[in-house]
Amino acid sequence: MLDANALGESTSPYLRQHADNPVHWQQWGPQALQSAHDRDVPILLSIGYSACHWCHVMAHESFEDEATAALMNEHFVCIKVDREERPDLDSVYMNATVAMTGQGGWPMTCFLTPDTEPFYCGTYFPPAPRQAMPSFQQLLTAVADTWSTRRQDVFDASAAVVTELRSQSAGVPAGGRPVDAEALATSVAAICGDEDAEFGGFGGAPKFPPGALLEGLLRHYERTGDVEVFGVVRRTASAMARGGIYDQLGGGFARYSVDAEWIVPHFEKMLYDNALLLRFYAHLARIDDDPLARRVASDTAEFLLRDLRTDNGCFASALDADTEGVEGSTYTWTPEQLTETLGFEDGVWAAGLFAVNSAGTFGAGMSVLQLPAEPEDYDRFARVRRTLSDARARRPQPGRDDKVVTAWNALAITALVEAGTGLKQPRWVDAAVECGEQLFASHVESGRVRRASLGSAVGAASGVLEDYACLAVASAALFQATGDAVWIERMSSLLDAATEHFCDPDDVGSWFDTADDAETLVTRPRDPIDGATPSGASTMAEAFLTAAALVDPEFSARYGELAAASLARAALILERAPRSGGHWLAVAEAAVRGPIQVAVSTAPGADLVSAARALAPGGSVVVAGKTDSSVLLMGRPPVDGAETAYVCRGFVCDRPVTSAEDLAFALKR
Repeated sequence: MLDANALGESTSPYLRQHADNPVHWQQWGPQALQSAHDRDVPILLSIGYSACHWCHVMAHESFEDEATAALMNEHFVCIKVDREERPDLDSVYMNATVAMTGQGGWPMTCFLTPDTEPFYCGTYFPPAPRQAMPSFQQLLTAVADTWSTRRQDVFDASAAVVTELRSQSAGVPAGGRPVDAEALATSVAAICGDEDAEFGGFGGAPKFPPGALLEGLLRHYERTGDVEVFGVVRRTASAMARGGIYDQLGGGFARYSVDAEWIVPHFEKMLYDNALLLRFYAHLARIDDDPLARRVASDTAEFLLRDLRTDNGCFASALDADTEGVEGSTYTWTPEQLTETLGFEDGVWAAGLFAVNSAGTFGAGMSVLQLPAEPEDYDRFARVRRTLSDARARRPQPGRDDKVVTAWNALAITALVEAGTGLKQPRWVDAAVECGEQLFASHVESGRVRRASLGSAVGAASGVLEDYACLAVASAALFQATGDAVWIERMSSLLDAATEHFCDPDDVGSWFDTADDAETLVTRPRDPIDGATPSGASTMAEAFLTAAALVDPEFSARYGELAAASLARAALILERAPRSGGHWLAVAEAAVRGPIQVAVSTAPGADLVSAARALAPGGSVVVAGKTDSSVLLMGRPPVDGAETAYVCRGFVCDRPVTSAEDLAFALKR
């Protein structure tokens, strides 16, 4: 019997948070699973993550309670999983939870047979009966009794769930309507039809910032010039940036807004959200002379570098929703606190500017800062922000999950490169290079990727599809920014490994989320739908589409075929659930447009490269260097000694241009 809590040596900060619980928590692994067989008891699987508010609540109410822990230890093998470290387990059991209850979320609470088949699932359970929910102790007693007295009912339930899970993992078929300009127009129209025209965004509360979807819509506008679509993009971008979901002092976005007006955030700040939103706002700032978009892009990049950067140059996963057990206390203000910090005149001015009043927006007279309109005095605005930021820094701060996740760091690399090159911020690019070097040094070994690390310790969990795909895309971005061929070698190695281990051999273009040699679960996860992060499948399509323009012809054709085969899966998603295919839309827009390739043959003293990076539409491939220094520059010299840009769409090229004006014209053609 495993009679002690075994989480203290984990590489997951979330698991370490539970190392002092009286529950005999185990990490997922052969020993814990065998113990369930040996004891002939079910597995109690609890899945969450370190920045999750309700995970903390259930831990305090139940997992820290001696009586509850005694029930758990007596009747179950208790296993705790960090969903960010093991997205494969999270995917399988989240699908089971949704199948049983119609909804999912974290904390996730699943009861499994010793063979890991789920037979009862839910999310948060309270310590006492509440709103038709049983108490957690009542649930534990009922499940244990059912296992002891009605075992066959348990097996019948688990068999039905597993059958449903396996039917869901068949993948999305190819064929049907082609992913062409007409199909994209139909999908975009459906997406825009769901706009909340009053408050911005899509649907009602809670509202999540749709970074990948906005990037897709922005690329559609660039290709078509559809001003109505651009209006949707700008309204949503502005509403989010002016709401409480955006940190008006420190930059960066919270996970979601609990209301439809973007006012009250769920305060956790996730690396992946901010990476996706940085990419989008930097793109918007490049094509729209809007100080708000530029400021949000800049402040979000600085938030990543200031608040999430780890000692080794990578990026931490998240900032907690809570500060010392209280949600949002670091970020909220009263009018009196503003005047105490700023003085009377600036305090009153700031209260009006940031929509802080005595009623409060977050309870007990506390308000989350908003910015309903641009300040008339930017110097005063900057001074007030600095003073409030300094004061806030002296408050207790939310905890930070220092776990370095490969895929999310790769998203940050891509965003920092595109923002840094497009907005002329080389320091951001330098940070991206450092992060990329560290990931390949610590997370990649013999061509295979590990999921996460903590400090100098790399976790045991293998990388999933999104880790390979996002890191390949990041490598392509780093090559375009630096011209260093090592990034092409690394990109190709990742793509080849992903093709070998994740591609469905019976259905090329369809991708499993776990490798063929990964741990066998009750079903092999395969989910092409874009969620909070782009799916591994849509990111593989992006990686192959970009790589096909960067590698030698002998590999280019193969990568291009894999990109096309992968994109063929987007047809049904973009037709039937277009809001769940935001990244598919972005990749498809790039593919329909060519993708555009810009090769700048450099010459001393010129700067056409900066113009190319500022002007090229989203999804374009932009390289610069000396003649013959890379595939796109083979046989492409400067014309008459002047720096020269060669613009191609797919396999069709324009005449070379030597001025920014001519380049802009060529890109808009």
